[in-house]
Amino acid sequence: MSEILNKSIVLVLNRNWQAINIRTPADAFCQMATNVATALDIEGDSHIRPVAWDEWITLPVRAGDYAVQTARGAVRVPTVIVAVNYAKVPKKRPKLNARNIRERDGNRCQYTGRILHPAEGSLDHVVPRSRGGADTWENLVWSARDVNQRKADRLPHEAGLKLLAVPRAPKELPVSALIRNAHDVAEWKLFLNE
Repeated sequence: MSEILNKSIVLVLNRNWQAINIRTPADAFCQMATNVATALDIEGDSHIRPVAWDEWITLPVRAGDYAVQTARGAVRVPTVIVAVNYAKVPKKRPKLNARNIRERDGNRCQYTGRILHPAEGSLDHVVPRSRGGADTWENLVWSARDVNQRKADRLPHEAGLKLLAVPRAPKELPVSALIRNAHDVAEWKLFLNE
């Protein structure tokens, strides 16, 4: 039961029903019990009904639903809740990691322009770490492995290389664009553009 309570399987919507976050059932229950959020009772695509905490704890558990046992009996775990007093859609920059650098650079070596399969490329520090280069969006590019090895601990011009474009941090995106349905929760598909 406690593993269900700590699994991030509850999608949070703002009051305009736009995806803004993912929470654990424990967090969702706390938000519902304090009237910060209401759960959505969802049956198919056409029956979606906001339900307050007092009613939610009395709803029957349907087949296939997660539930937790309480002293009063089983309580269904919501899959989607609505933060009733929150209207914003926060913005966030993607995480700085190899996959996101590769995506920003279009799977293209930033020195040769060659399109690479993920295994053919690697991260390159434009200013090498040995020379004080940092792990930042502006100092990391996707490079062919052989080009990266040839460049080694040199600046691009010292290795006879030139960047196709100056690396930049991507723009902040609405968090809804970054939410992934990793657990393949069917009800989330109504609210996410995946």
